[in-house]
Amino acid sequence: MSATLPEQYREILIGLGENPDREGLLDTPERAAKAMQYLCHGYEQSVETIVNGALFASDSDEMVIVSDIELYSLCEHHLLPFIGKAHVAYIPTGKVLGLSKIARIVDMFARRLQIQENLTREIADAIQDITQAAGVAVVIEARHMCMMMRGVEKQNSTMNTSVMLGAFRESSTRMEFLQLIGRSKS
Repeated sequence: MSATLPEQYREILIGLGENPDREGLLDTPERAAKAMQYLCHGYEQSVETIVNGALFASDSDEMVIVSDIELYSLCEHHLLPFIGKAHVAYIPTGKVLGLSKIARIVDMFARRLQIQENLTREIADAIQDITQAAGVAVVIEARHMCMMMRGVEKQNSTMNTSVMLGAFRESSTRMEFLQLIGRSKS
């Protein structure tokens, strides 16, 4: 029989040389298990459930952008946080997605063990699949604790990733998007 998550956290504390029975750590295994389950609750969600039919007919064929969506994720290599923001855009072809759904999709994928490159792609692919847009763009900029707290310990480093699908592969559309989110020189 496998140990429960709190039991496994207790073993981690012992492995670190700590005494899990000391006052300050008595409830830590349970708290740590609950925290990890919350931080990874994206596994319990699906795009279909999140969207929940919030796709609406629209004549708009102009770029829709939701920028500065904060995100919190855990690096799958070290289980340390990376924190940043996502900028998501799409060009509708008859349907628009409910505004809050874009942020919820970002959260769903971010709340899984991830690398930023895959997170960016998963968000873009999901928005494309749902909306059948003429194009989708996602840019994520994040700071990684695995690089700041350990290893090279570079405090001011930021990782930027982007995925451009469809019309956003064209230079002019890509540049318009990057200018609108403030990531391009005019």
